Amino acid sequence: MRNVTETVKHLLIINGIFFLATLTLGDQVYDWFALHYPENPKFEIWQLLTHMFMHGDISHIFFNMFGLWMFGTPLEQMWGKQKFIFFYISTGFGAAALQLLLYYYQVDIVNSAFTELGLTASQINSFYKTAELPNVAINQIGEVQLSGAFNAFRSVMVGASGALYGVLVGFAMLFPNAQLMLLFPPIPVKAKFLVPILILADLFFGFSSYSIGPIAHFAHVGGAITGLAMMWYWKKNEFNNNRWDL
Repeated sequence: MRNVTETVKHLLIINGIFFLATLTLGDQVYDWFALHYPENPKFEIWQLLTHMFMHGDISHIFFNMFGLWMFGTPLEQMWGKQKFIFFYISTGFGAAALQLLLYYYQVDIVNSAFTELGLTASQINSFYKTAELPNVAINQIGEVQLSGAFNAFRSVMVGASGALYGVLVGFAMLFPNAQLMLLFPPIPVKAKFLVPILILADLFFGFSSYSIGPIAHFAHVGGAITGLAMMWYWKKNEFNNNRWDL
């Protein structure tokens, strides 16, 4: 079994502590540390970082931490701890940024429609609290857009998946021919093929109504895009072989 590197080990421990806190303290921990929509009263600036260490259930944290250990360890071994943690946190921020941008678009479209219909600020605020609206607004805007805006405003984003997708991209670019074993079906696939397939799958599920759960697919895409941009920039500047350890 691959030995865990120092930074990956610390990330595993921090994620574990946050998960134990959710089990013992309950929903209050999600109110404090999960990432909420910026206009939501529960939003705090530190959530942009802390949501990366929060998880919804045992399977969520298990698969994310397994992926972090499996793919993050060789990256830290090659780069050193400072460059790796910079990459990891940056891709997590990129993941959150793209997902929040989508949420902003959904909310802004509906808010503009509210303004055109002459709804008051009180009525708009009431909608995001109770989902109640005058029938004319429901008929004019449509339930699909209203539901999207309501869910976006009240969204609670948790998980290391966005940063993990950045790590996956980094791994695939550095070790493109590494054989990775699928679970279903159990066949080996090279990293340079598997990672793009995963990203395309997230794009499909993100743009369609076939998602298999409350998954922030565009956060995955955002983490992957950020990882790709950083890897491209570092490669262009011949920066990949530089270690950041002091």
